[in-house]
Amino acid sequence: MMQLSRWKLIVVITTVVFGILFAFPNVLPPDVRAGMPGFLPKNTLNLGLDLQGGSYLLLEVQTEVLQKEKVNNLGEEVRRSLEQEKIPYSGISPLENGVTVRINDPAKVDAAYGLLSRQLTTATSAGSADIKIGRENNQLIRLTYTDTALNDMSTNAVNQAIEIIRRRIDEIGTKETSITRQGANRIVVQAPGESDPEKLKNIIGKTAKLTFQMVDVAGQDELRDGIVPPGSELLPNRDGGQTLVKKRVEVSGDMLTHAGVGTNQNGQTVVDFRLNSEGARRFGSVTTRNVGKPFAIILDGVVQSAPVINDAITTGQGQISGSYTVQTANELSILLNAGALPAPLKVEEQRTVGAELGADAVKAGQISTLVGFVSILVFMFLAYGALFGGISIIALLVNCLLIVAAMSLTQATLTLPGIAGLILTLAVAVDANVLIYERMRDEVRAGRPLLASMDAGFSRAMSTIVDANLTTLIAAAIMFGAGAGPVRGFAWTLSIGVFTSVFAAVLITQVLLAVWYRTARPKTLPIA
Repeated sequence: MMQLSRWKLIVVITTVVFGILFAFPNVLPPDVRAGMPGFLPKNTLNLGLDLQGGSYLLLEVQTEVLQKEKVNNLGEEVRRSLEQEKIPYSGISPLENGVTVRINDPAKVDAAYGLLSRQLTTATSAGSADIKIGRENNQLIRLTYTDTALNDMSTNAVNQAIEIIRRRIDEIGTKETSITRQGANRIVVQAPGESDPEKLKNIIGKTAKLTFQMVDVAGQDELRDGIVPPGSELLPNRDGGQTLVKKRVEVSGDMLTHAGVGTNQNGQTVVDFRLNSEGARRFGSVTTRNVGKPFAIILDGVVQSAPVINDAITTGQGQISGSYTVQTANELSILLNAGALPAPLKVEEQRTVGAELGADAVKAGQISTLVGFVSILVFMFLAYGALFGGISIIALLVNCLLIVAAMSLTQATLTLPGIAGLILTLAVAVDANVLIYERMRDEVRAGRPLLASMDAGFSRAMSTIVDANLTTLIAAAIMFGAGAGPVRGFAWTLSIGVFTSVFAAVLITQVLLAVWYRTARPKTLPIA
């Protein structure tokens, strides 16, 4: 193992050059990095929330609201299906997980049951139906969501919310944001460098559910008597009034392809929108059938405007007006472009880490790393002298260089626990050198020749080194998989350090000692 092989030299030199190239941008000012040629790496370490400062939000996805909405939609689907087939019914009553409907004519119960079974019960990917349908008291039909369907709704809602939050934050330019799931229905958002959590809440907390629904003009007489007609709902207006609209959603926001800030013919700020082909078809169909009637544009349950349809709109393009400023119109367009949240978000916890506190953490991390490095340096020089101790320190410096380069390349986020992982990595790396050197001493004391002792030091210590680092790597993998936030940062830094420390402590030390042996041709082992 002590032979100075060409491939070992090539690997060591290439790796060191790689480390310098990817670690060097961390010491350059931003303007210098921006002016570097495009083929050179420019990525730097991302500092976490505890080092850079920023905002922390713990959000809960209110899946019970989503479940209630699904039940309401199910009731509307039952109403529409029965009315289309002219099957008389009375009272659609909501349940916790479904609805019941009474069929007035006993002779049509079978027809209603078959109709609702065909139209409202669909098979899931597992092959079972997501809605169960049954009869009660001959004329009462019950439709309920299965437990599996409700669980899938909640799981999908949280996953969808995470992706939408990520897109919304990317739209406002906040980088290196950590968005992770916590428990069944909670989401942790960490935004380093973002000092205003209220701004984050305003952007990511709105559901931004856009719908287009017809205004119920015919139901105004009943409304004057204090009765909201079946199939309609009374919604607040943006200006403080109220509008009676049909519950049926003609076009929904998920058909939106683009939203942006614009102005109308009166010079007012509006939000321009464009629909996909399906949305354009449905928008054209509903505007063609309802020329001369008001069409409500609704965002999060608030009527933004209810313009009268003058002509059929078949282009799939339109405008949302409502006394917007450029800033509010831009925020609305960001929300619409990112998509609607499947359920409201409730802020369970929020906190801000100031930049000064982050700077103090960086300073404390630098000091602790420096103290650890100096302590290791002193120990190695006292225990193994200037030559062997110096070689270990050189390998240690290369190890640190490679860790910084790897984290810069992968854009990993360095947190305060990550710095602890870095310090632990330094100790583990030196431990490998100690094992090799002590094995060399034992072989010399046993009477073996110098070269054979050095070779045995590497070969016989290798199994112990691999075993120790493999155990550390398994522990880091468990922490990364089961942990969150700072724990994952610690585990990631430690994992990178395992690979770099084995490389540096074994291969680099071996090459340097081989160069020394070939050059000096010693007769005795200096550390013996």
